[in-house]
Amino acid sequence: MKTPPAPLALSENTIATVKSTSPVLQENGELLTRHFYERMFRENPEVSSLFNASNQAGGTQQRALAGAICAFAANVDNLEVLASAVERIAQKHAGLRILPEHYPIVGSNLLAAIQEVLSLPADHEIVTAWAEAYGFLASILIGREHQIYTEQENKENGWSGFKNFRIVRKVRESDVITSFYLSPEDGSNVPGYKPGQYITVRVPDPKSGTTMRNYSLSCAPNPGHFRISVKAEPNGAVSNFLHGKAEGETLEIGPPCGEFFLDLSEHHERPLVLLSAGVGITPLLAMLESATNARPEREIYFIHGSLHGKTHSFASHVREISAKNDNVTSHIRYSEPTEEDRAANRFDSTGYIDAELIGNLLPTRDCDYYFCGPKPFMSSIYRQLLAWGIPGTQVHFEFFGPREELETA
Repeated sequence: MKTPPAPLALSENTIATVKSTSPVLQENGELLTRHFYERMFRENPEVSSLFNASNQAGGTQQRALAGAICAFAANVDNLEVLASAVERIAQKHAGLRILPEHYPIVGSNLLAAIQEVLSLPADHEIVTAWAEAYGFLASILIGREHQIYTEQENKENGWSGFKNFRIVRKVRESDVITSFYLSPEDGSNVPGYKPGQYITVRVPDPKSGTTMRNYSLSCAPNPGHFRISVKAEPNGAVSNFLHGKAEGETLEIGPPCGEFFLDLSEHHERPLVLLSAGVGITPLLAMLESATNARPEREIYFIHGSLHGKTHSFASHVREISAKNDNVTSHIRYSEPTEEDRAANRFDSTGYIDAELIGNLLPTRDCDYYFCGPKPFMSSIYRQLLAWGIPGTQVHFEFFGPREELETA
């Protein structure tokens, strides 16, 4: 089953038909997406390397796609609502090097899955409508991804696809996180990027040939190198592969991507609030370094949570930044401090980062908020900012999972 060419605009009949499927998709979304992935990996195993196997095993990918399909069905008559989601998907696709030829594979399997799960004939109006809608959405994504690839390639020191980088330095930041300083093997400099963005690392995989992961760039742009700071996850195939690499070895790296970043061209007078927990510190640290260099007059509040001193990365670096910049206030909270932590005064308070702490530290709630960390932390912060009535334009986050889970929580 081929995906038809994308129309210039969706017909009224298609819009009505797709919207009418929203309730049944809400009910059967995960069943549909599980069937879709099983079918696609069976019929088109050549695309399996583009997908995160651990997310597949845990159901994260299936839930994310189900949420995206339901959101598209519900808002197909008002696609402006989905603009930020489309940008997020396009950036993720660019990081994985998704190309136009991949879309017919996904489309044919998705339409077949809809047909099979809902027991519909191939010429049913729902299948026909979704074929038209998918072609329309694919054309939007292909166009945006082409723009991203062109920007990456034309940027100074930019490139297309994957490029060999050498690990020029490896630094143990805590018991669980190690930083990797990466420079191009050909001796060139690296392109600039927006603080908060990530790069894609591609490594060998015994099953699919290769597999890829995104890692936030953990320092302000530096022409000589990228830096990623990677937590060794239990059963994390890629993170443990990286931790086993030595200085001098090479990695395949994709250009910087991502829609979660601090826009240094904007000049808000509002205070900047950077909230992180655990390894979520990595993109926020790049923002902190960049913001202090670009806007030394802007109030910055850096609030970080960790279990204890042994899992706390970049502690001395953040203290140094705070001490050197009068506009920076930092606060460290440990949930399980040790006696050694207490004796060394390594933290400012105990417990988890919550509304009371944030409210007591800030001079006003009218701030720009950026946050990243584990799901419970993210859900708590997101819920609190909503309760405070903070406008969506002032709330920015990087959530590694289906955003619907965060929003539902």
